[in-house]
Amino acid sequence: MYKKKLDEIHTKDDVGIKEVIEKWIETYRLRSKYDESSIVNAWPDIIGKAIANRTQQIYIHDKKLFVKVESAVIKNELAMMRRQIIGRVNEYVGHVVVEEFIIL
Repeated sequence: MYKKKLDEIHTKDDVGIKEVIEKWIETYRLRSKYDESSIVNAWPDIIGKAIANRTQQIYIHDKKLFVKVESAVIKNELAMMRRQIIGRVNEYVGHVVVEEFIIL
C-alpha cells in the first residue's frame, strides 16, 4: 500500500504563500508602494548595470518615474529610450505603474 507523507496531503483550504502575500498586500492597500519599491530595487535589471551605476536617484510619484543623472550623455540616451523604459518598467510589474518618465 502507498502511504502519503504528511507534507503531500493537501486539503481544499491549502493556500500558497504567494497567494497569501498578494491578498495581504491588496487588503492593506499596499500594492502601489510595493510596485514602486520593486521597480526601484530592480532598476539595474530593467535598464542595465552601466546606466544604473550612473543613476544617482530614482523614485516614483503620481505615476511619474523620476531619475536623476549627472552625465549629459546618459541623459540623452535615457531621453531617446523614454517610451521603451516606460514599457519595460510596466512590463516588469505586470500592469501600468508609470505613465511618464522624467530625467532630472
